[in-house]
Amino acid sequence: MAQINPYIHFNGNAEEAFNFYKSVFGGEFSMLVRFKEMSFEGGPDLGNESEKIMHIALPIGNHSVLMGSDTPEQLGKHSEMETRSKISISTDTKDEADKLYKGLTKGGQIEMPIQDSPWGSYFGMFRDKYGIEWMISFDEKA
Repeated sequence: MAQINPYIHFNGNAEEAFNFYKSVFGGEFSMLVRFKEMSFEGGPDLGNESEKIMHIALPIGNHSVLMGSDTPEQLGKHSEMETRSKISISTDTKDEADKLYKGLTKGGQIEMPIQDSPWGSYFGMFRDKYGIEWMISFDEKA
């Protein structure tokens, strides 16, 4: 079956953000590649951005991988307050939902506190301190 893994872009702070995500989810990076490691003849000179992240991957659970990168300044900036797609996490337990919600909301903006929802799941929604939007839910019937 196909697998969906979110890929998110940052304005130069991907490493900081992914270290934060790693502190919440646990685990180790399966890949971390800097722009300087991918230089090639005729490629762009990224100068002071050569240490930035070209690709990073953090496995989460048994089947998911959160991936991301920095966007070089020469390609423009991402609006960190635009409506981006949300990353939705379904947990195995209510305690796991609470733990992830508490960890990821540090320094962020809560859009919907985690609580029992009208549709029957335990649900919360927020924007983390890096502007990434998340939804966390636990459904004991699932």
